[in-house]
Amino acid sequence: MLIRVDTESPRPLFDQVAASVRSDILAGTLVPGDRLPAARDVAEALEINQHTVLHAYQRLRDEGLVDLRRGRGAVIAASAAPLAELAQEIDALVHRAGALGVSAETLAGIVRTHRDARPDTNTAARHAEESA
Repeated sequence: MLIRVDTESPRPLFDQVAASVRSDILAGTLVPGDRLPAARDVAEALEINQHTVLHAYQRLRDEGLVDLRRGRGAVIAASAAPLAELAQEIDALVHRAGALGVSAETLAGIVRTHRDARPDTNTAARHAEESA
């Protein structure tokens, strides 16, 4: 696993770290049960602050992709498995949105709005967030 960041990018470093892990999940490089490198090791390798890496890992936890446990570190969650199955559909959606001139931020907002409008999904997600 190779976490990549571009220090010249205006995109926050924690977001780049999280996106790199998400990308590896989508590609099937990371699967449920795989352990992510320690935040300290990632920070040293990328020459960034350890708290930046922890912020990325916490973001992934909030998304349900990573389990964070004291003494065990960050582990890819079982709930991440469907992402690899959706990879082609996600690629097609992103490509189609780009062809229509829809930005990634707008597409993400549309997906969130669509998700939140579905009572069955919204209720389950809210319960999962409250119990975390």
